This record gives sequence, C-alpha cells and structure tokens, in this order.
Amino acid sequence: MKKAVLSVALTAGLLWALGTSFRPIPALGAFLSPFSGFWSNERRIQLLDSEVHLPGVQGDVFVRYDDNRVPHIFATNDHDLYYAQGYVTARDRLFQMDLTIRSASGRLSEIVGEQALPLDLYKRRTGSMKAAEDSWRFVQQDEKIRSVMEAYSDGINAYLKNLRPADYPVEYKMLGFEPEAWTPEKSMLLMVEMTHTLASPKDGDAAMTNLLQKFGIEVLKDLYPDYADRESPIIPKGTRWNFRRKAIPRQPKGYDELTAAVAEPTDWPQRVEGIGSNNWAISGKKSATGLPILAGDPHLGLTLPSIWYQVQLATPESNAYGVSLPGAPCVIIGFNHDVAWSVTNVAADVSDLYAIRFKDASRQEYWYNELWNKTTFRAEEIKIKGKPSVIDTVAYTHHGPVALPRYPEDKKPSLALKWIAHEPGNPIKTFYMLNRSRNYDDYVRSLSHYVGPAQNFVFASNQDDIAIWVNGKFPLKWDEQGKYLLDGTKPEYDWQGWIPHEQNPHVKNPSRGFVSSANQSPTDQSYPYYLHWRFAPANRAIRINERLEAMERATPDSMRALQNDTYNVLARDLLPTLLEDIDFGDLNANQYSAYTALKQWDYEYTLASVEATIFEKWIDNLPFFVWDEFKSDSKKPIQLPQDDQLWHLILKKPESKWFDLKATPEVKETKSDIVRLSFRATIDSLHRQYGTYSSKNWAWGNVKGSTIAHLIPPLKAFGRTGVKAGGGADVPNAYRGKWGPSWRMVVALGKEGPTAYGIYPGGQSGNPGSPYYDNMVNAWSRGELKELVYLKSLEENNGKVLSTLKITKE
Repeated sequence: MKKAVLSVALTAGLLWALGTSFRPIPALGAFLSPFSGFWSNERRIQLLDSEVHLPGVQGDVFVRYDDNRVPHIFATNDHDLYYAQGYVTARDRLFQMDLTIRSASGRLSEIVGEQALPLDLYKRRTGSMKAAEDSWRFVQQDEKIRSVMEAYSDGINAYLKNLRPADYPVEYKMLGFEPEAWTPEKSMLLMVEMTHTLASPKDGDAAMTNLLQKFGIEVLKDLYPDYADRESPIIPKGTRWNFRRKAIPRQPKGYDELTAAVAEPTDWPQRVEGIGSNNWAISGKKSATGLPILAGDPHLGLTLPSIWYQVQLATPESNAYGVSLPGAPCVIIGFNHDVAWSVTNVAADVSDLYAIRFKDASRQEYWYNELWNKTTFRAEEIKIKGKPSVIDTVAYTHHGPVALPRYPEDKKPSLALKWIAHEPGNPIKTFYMLNRSRNYDDYVRSLSHYVGPAQNFVFASNQDDIAIWVNGKFPLKWDEQGKYLLDGTKPEYDWQGWIPHEQNPHVKNPSRGFVSSANQSPTDQSYPYYLHWRFAPANRAIRINERLEAMERATPDSMRALQNDTYNVLARDLLPTLLEDIDFGDLNANQYSAYTALKQWDYEYTLASVEATIFEKWIDNLPFFVWDEFKSDSKKPIQLPQDDQLWHLILKKPESKWFDLKATPEVKETKSDIVRLSFRATIDSLHRQYGTYSSKNWAWGNVKGSTIAHLIPPLKAFGRTGVKAGGGADVPNAYRGKWGPSWRMVVALGKEGPTAYGIYPGGQSGNPGSPYYDNMVNAWSRGELKELVYLKSLEENNGKVLSTLKITKE
C-alpha cells in the first residue's frame, strides 16, 4: 500500500480508537511514534535470502517463498517441520492468531473492556476453555501428535522471543496490549472455535419447544418435516447400506407432547443468512486426462486477513500443500503427490439442551435417574480492561455446563448444554494422517480419528478413486431426539452412544462418476440413523450435480467455471409459478418494469443483473407475508419454517391455510394474493432504497453489499468494501454480504504428481502495510485461480520462487 492509503487508514483508526467505548484508550504516544509505532508496520517485506538462528530446531530448515509469499517448508523431520510452520505463521498472522484465541476462550474483555463481557460469558458458560483443556489432555496420550503440537507452539514462541515492540502488528499498538506466549491448549481452542462456527450450540431446541407449545405436534410435523421434498442428497439416492445397524434407542413416550416452553429475551425472529460450502470430485472417466479432478471452496465469513494461510510442508516422508488455520499445525484442506481432499460442513444435530431440576437455589445437587446427583462447579475469572475481574461460577452436570436460563426472570441458568465440542478428540491427527495419505484406505483411517465439527470430506487419488464421507462423531439418537428441549432428569433422554464410524454415510466410486456436497442432506430417507432434520436447501447441490452429470472430458478450467457458476435453479423452478399470479394490469411503472424484466431473465446472478436483485429481495420478503402467525407478542424465541417448506407450499399446496393473513380476519387470502402483495411491496421497497427502476441503480452488484472486513470491523480502512463479484446464497458461487468462497482450490491428480490451482480473497500477510495483505482479492473477485507452486524437492528450480529463509540452530 502507498503512504497515502496508509494515512487514510491511520486517520480512520484514530477516529475509531477515540470514538469507541473501549477503555482505557491505547497509549497514543507509543502508537504514533515513528520509531516504534504504526509507521514501522509499513515496511516492505524484502524478498531476499536470509538466515535466522533459533533454539530448539534439530537440523537446518529451508523455507522457500514464492511470488505470493507462500512458504514452502522443507525439513528433515517432523519436529522441525511444524516448528518452522509455527514460526512463519506467527511472523505473518500473529494478531489474527491472538484475537481468535481470545475470542474462543472468552478473554476479549481483557483487551477491549466490558463491552465484550457478554460474549466472554457465553464462551465460558458453553465450556470452551474446559473443552480445550480436556482435548489437550486426551491428545497428550498420543506421543506423535503431542510432539507435533508442542513443536508448532515452540516455533511460535521462538518468533515472539525476538519480537521487538516496534515490530508488533499495528492492531496491538492501536489497542494498547502485548502478545503473549503460545501453548498447545490454544491450538485446541482454535479447534473448539471452529466447532462454534460450524456446529454452534444454539441450534433452535428452545425455539422449537416454544413452537410445540404454541401450535402442537401436527402443525410441526407439517411445517418442520425431517426431510425436504426438494432434495439431491450427498450420497446418491438408492445407495445400499451394507452394514447391520447398531440398535437404536426408542423414543420415550410423550416426548412430542412437551408443554414446558423455554423463553429467552429476543425480538421477532429474523431470517439468518446462511453460510455453506461446495466440494466435488470427478472420476477419470469424466476428465480429459483419465484421472480424477477435485474441487473445493468452503464458504465462510470473509475477513482480512483471511481465515486461511497457504503453506507447503515437506519432509523426506511427506509433501503436502494447501491451506492451514493460523494457530494449528498441518494442512487442513489440500493435496500431496497422490491424493487431494476438501471439506464442507454437515449440519448434524450435535448439541442439545437439557432442562435441569436442581434441589434448591444452591444448585449443589440435581435430580437424575431417581437420585440427587452432585453438581460440580468451575470458577471462570474474566479479566476486564480498566475494571475489576468478574468471577462467573459455571455449574456442570453429567450433560455438560448449565449454560442458559430457562426463563428471562431466572437469575441463574437452568438448561444444560450437551455439545460435541465437549467430547475430547484429536482432530490434528486426522489432518496429520491426511497430509501423508497415499490412497483411499489411508484416507479412511485418517477420518476415523475425527470428532467434530462434522464435515463432508471429499477425496480423490491418482489411483482413480473418488469418495466422500459424511464424517464426524455422531451421537446415537432416536428419531428427532434433540429437536425439542430434552428432559435432564431421565437417562432415556441421554445420548445413547455413537454411530460406528464405518457406518457414517459414505460412497466410493459411484457409477455416476462424481461425488459432491453443498451442505444438503447427507442421505435419502433410507439411512437407518438420525443425524438431523435441518440441512441447507438443495439449490446449490442440484445445480452442481446437474452440471457434473453432463460433464465430459473435463479440465481444471471446467471446475473453475463451476465454482464461479451463478445460475439459480430455485429461480428456474419457482419464478414461473410466482409470475403466473401477477396481474400486470394492476402494476405501476416500476412494478411493471420489474415484472417484464423477470419474464425475460436467464436466472444468472451476475453483477449487472437487475432481475437477481428483484428475485432475491422478493424471496427474502415472502416468508414474512406467509408466516405472520409466527409473530408473537411475547419474548419467546421461535423459528420460522425453512424456506424449502414455503417453496413446497407454493409449488404443490397452493390451497394451504398458511397463505391466509392473520391480520385481516375479514378476508381469506390465497397464495395468489400473497404473491401479488409481496411482489408489489418488494418493488416499492426497492424504489425507496435505490430510486426509480434502472439497470444501474438496481444492479445486483450494487445492491448485494459484498465486503471483506478487517477482523476488527470498526477498522474499515483495513478492509475491502464494495468488492465486485457475482453470486448469491443459492448459487454455486455463494458470495453475498460478508460470506463467500474463502478458498477456491482445484487439483488435477496425475501419476507424476498433481497440477493444482487455488486462491483466497486476501493475502498471506496480516500486516495492512504489506503488499501481500490483500493482493489476491481482485483476481479472486474476477473468478480467477492461480497455479499453485508445488515443489517436489528443495532443489527444484521454479521461476516463481523468489527467496529462501534458512532456519538453523541457535
């Protein structure tokens, strides 16, 4: 960045620092110092060979940097490999690592003050710290992974040891605090934080119980079905399950007749914009080379710096490339010489709320299995910048932490949280083994160690195998267990063990020649176990599967084109029915222009598409016209039916009673009435927001508000607003708002090694003053991929390698 840009960033940062409620304000003298303050962070990274002497390395390590500042680490042993990974990651992403762990552990109040206390309390009460500690104790039983994590931690601390205050990342200077030593527990906390992101413990149990009380079980069976009518499951329909299922517990009598509602302060429920991911692999019979091609693009919150960090990790026994999570060792998504893998999220129900009956206000005992059982307590000290610490005592039952109040007036929580994040696991072992996998059997063994968050692991190998596993540790449940609040006093409501890993949904080399996932339902209704009743709508999956089905002699560019596909199959399937109900004779000029445009639309979510804006806003509004009965005057949280159910009513049940508006008892509205009302309201709203209908003002690229924010959102100058790229939530290129493809990767497997391409919307450096901070954003927004520099050996000549860092013993 040029100094002019940095000056703007500095000014914006100062205005934020002075205007925010953070207290006390950072030491501005130190912040402004030309020798140790903000300006020292502007230094350009010199692409010159260099050498550092560090304690703890066992041999020489060579880190070759390419033209995107990606480190290619070559070591003679695992210890040095992960030591160096920790060192170079901290050098580029220290503040990001620190902030992520402070958030995960409920320690933000230490650096920003009491405004972060509610979030810190939430993280402590959901058991994040304890979960990380328990997992680290579990991991220490595995000598290899323990040594990997300790080496990674030691590498980070070696960087910290020689870090001068003048070289602290700018955010430390703005917030006025210092980095602290790293520990392996922090890497485990990062895994817990990913479980928070992808398998949040607040998944609607309370809201569904309130709905049960309000409407009764028959309404919920109708509007909240366990399987969507419009679906294209991950494991192809008709796949046979070649195993004898484990005995499934029986549903307790009366479970679907609960009347004990749960209340938490909340407003009328808002439709939450979802996140998702895509991945797929085609077999050799569909590719131009005769060997598989794999593609993956996880859709997550987009930030600067990126959630991902590119790296190559090589020893004489392994050579993996891909993206890592700053703060954890190994490659998380990537490839090696023989195999490639990527992941998408599984919306499995792995968290449940249990109503606890305490003996008295002391909460020393709780009733379970006809006995009073001892409660345990954990004192959580939350330090607050500029104020005394808060001590929060969290009660624990055998279900888990008692994290949530049952009613707003309750002064102490009474709902226990059972959550997969509390199950000790060894996730790093999965990725350590994947990095070294050579074939399908290695891949399956790797996955067997994985607990959560559940992920769809897609796989391809140069032996012409493709596969996908819906993978994680899934609780053994009776159907719909956890759909509503559970009774914490009876053993029959507990999780009853685990689905055997080998019986997780999976498929290898299906006859259709491809495997894919886009967060949709993992299976059809023949799968004998209950995983969840809520999965992402199948729109992305339907489009991806249609295109993969038709592919022949595909190339990596075919995969790139599909990753950037903006065709909306929901619009294709739904819009003609909606437009049939529009009486264009009753429309004003704006409404008529919009109607005419939609009639001619090609269903593409391009930057210039006005039709995409109209359709997107229309389907955003439709649920609130139909589900008006769900609006409550109380503060009890409730959950609207999934959008798929509304589209099902419009397409197949137009006479449904739910189209009648509660607010107009003298009139009985029909589906056609609701369609017309919502359309006119949508166009009028667009007119108020963006002016008279025009191809410029209403263009999707101007309306959808895409942004890539800094990790601290008020630091707007350190983010990128108005990033221009097509796409939307329901199309393969799922980019809208702050969510989007966080890492696009395509790997063409080959007998002599892979050819791979990848990109993310950011850069390798976390320093806003670095030319490698956001250098890939523009190419990413254009849908480009960069060929990845995969070095087969330390000595390989490659014109894109610009410098080498040598790490030797101190």
